[in-house]
Amino acid sequence: MKLADHRDIPKAKRIVVKVGSSSITGDNQKNLDLLVQAIANSIQNNQEVVLVTSGAIATGMPLLSYESKPTDLATSQALASVGQSRLMAKYQASLERFNILSGQVLLTAQDLELEETSTNAELAINKLLELKVLPIVNENDTVATAEIRFGDNDRLAALVAILVQADALILLSDVDALYDRPPTEAGAQKIEWVEPADDLTTIKLGGSTSAVGTGGAETKLGAARTATDAGITVILTSIGNAEAVLKGDRVGTWFQGMEAN
Repeated sequence: MKLADHRDIPKAKRIVVKVGSSSITGDNQKNLDLLVQAIANSIQNNQEVVLVTSGAIATGMPLLSYESKPTDLATSQALASVGQSRLMAKYQASLERFNILSGQVLLTAQDLELEETSTNAELAINKLLELKVLPIVNENDTVATAEIRFGDNDRLAALVAILVQADALILLSDVDALYDRPPTEAGAQKIEWVEPADDLTTIKLGGSTSAVGTGGAETKLGAARTATDAGITVILTSIGNAEAVLKGDRVGTWFQGMEAN
């Protein structure tokens, strides 16, 4: 459906929600329960939700005594292998409060580029939704190579939203909206609404400041463009606004999806 503004979010049939590593791990792990609460509310509102989550590597780090994210691929893959099952267990434990089952979907960029594997992924996610199961998607870090990695799952979330023909993509991070420069800089102005034709080249973008994440404003802006080009509305806001944005409150930055030709 075509969404006119934030008030239409609770009316959307299918929503993809993406959350970054730093928002739900370490000192912020309490946010996971808040996110699950917000998603459960939407599911109880008869909406279909797909969750794209980062956090496998960050979850594995303290278990193997790593204080910062490793730079070599093999160690990252090992940490992801350990952390992924723990991350899923945390989600399912939180979802038990609402009698909601989760289903794990691990993907690489190549999976969504090849017709056979992308079709299989689409069918699997659609069946999970039909069965009232919450699909929880993450990059398959243990097999992904450096050349095909997504970048904190922002691009993955956009591609999944396109794959399942979502009405909206909600990108949740540690920042409440898109700003014309890094929000820590003096004079930074919040951008509340972006139309498809708006020129954003003058925005001064910052990278991730997290010790566990790989995204940043640039990857989120790229993901927003990918999704809006496919006609999908995107909202960028903070994890603390998860419940508010899904309830239809005006928070974050709204990226209007392009009209279909």
